[in-house]
Amino acid sequence: MTTFKIAVMPGDGIGTEVVPEGLKVLSRAIEVTGTDATLQTEQFEASARRWHETGETLTDDELERLRDFDAIFFGACGDPSVPSGVLERGIILKLRFGLEHGVNLRPSKLYPGVASPLANPGDIDFLVVREGTEGSYTGQGGTLREGTPQEMATEVSVNTRYGVERTVRYAFERAQARDKKLAYLHKTNVMVHAGHLWRRTVESIAPEFPDVEVTYQHTDAAMIYMVAKPEDYDVIVTDNLFGDLVTDLAAVVTGGIGLAASGNINVEGTAPSLFEPIHGSAPDIAGQGKADPTASILSGALMAEHLGLTRVAQAIQAAVEADLASRGDAPRTTSEVGDAIVSRLA
Repeated sequence: MTTFKIAVMPGDGIGTEVVPEGLKVLSRAIEVTGTDATLQTEQFEASARRWHETGETLTDDELERLRDFDAIFFGACGDPSVPSGVLERGIILKLRFGLEHGVNLRPSKLYPGVASPLANPGDIDFLVVREGTEGSYTGQGGTLREGTPQEMATEVSVNTRYGVERTVRYAFERAQARDKKLAYLHKTNVMVHAGHLWRRTVESIAPEFPDVEVTYQHTDAAMIYMVAKPEDYDVIVTDNLFGDLVTDLAAVVTGGIGLAASGNINVEGTAPSLFEPIHGSAPDIAGQGKADPTASILSGALMAEHLGLTRVAQAIQAAVEADLASRGDAPRTTSEVGDAIVSRLA
């Protein structure tokens, strides 16, 4: 039997409510599929509560200890009682940069029974591959003459051939395994330095994947196409900032961020990848049992796929689809949704 070591980080707000449901469904899916595997979990405290009590977010020693795990299952990060950026940079970005999570992977699928805000959404099923450790989120920049009429602020976008290439290659590999269509997004007309690094990288890798159809779109144009004809997309690859914007829109057109899963992937396999719902901590409903755990459950499916537990991932996907197709409008608690999806696995 294979034992997978999973670091569990519920985090803030509704993270502490949805993570147990994700693990519950994942464990049951392993059982019902007869998979010869077991999960060994260990909980890490990385939250607003810890920061208030100790002034710590995630220590360097904890970051090193996480390298011994096979994956990280994360809940949510953020609390209005903590200054903006403290938790995000001290936890999420520290994990992303420290563990080389070079790719942020976000599936975007409109499930049967789920309403889209689009009048005629069509068959939406695509992946967004977002670069995860570079671009505008590296913290490079600063301010001069703060608080004066001459104040100046810079936020530098850092792009390396290494970082762009591993992201683009990963996207080509995913497109090759799907419908063989890849769209890369940037603003090469105005961001000529970073944009043309991305263009040259795509063009250099494309011959290795002759079956994959490659198209380029300006990111602002892609936002229009994602609303007008989202069914045309298969795999999208883009930089950190643009990917952040595109994936939020992708989540909305497929039914909302409450159903959106994600993975922060260490492409080289040198450290554990992290899997989390994208909905955030939702402090307005935290502790009330109202949070929909579906995105956390689907993140568990992504984690299973990443660990090579393909049948487990497929079983969770099928159970979630069956639940979404029949759930209707009746309110259910967080645990009731989890229990309903577990029952679909039996």
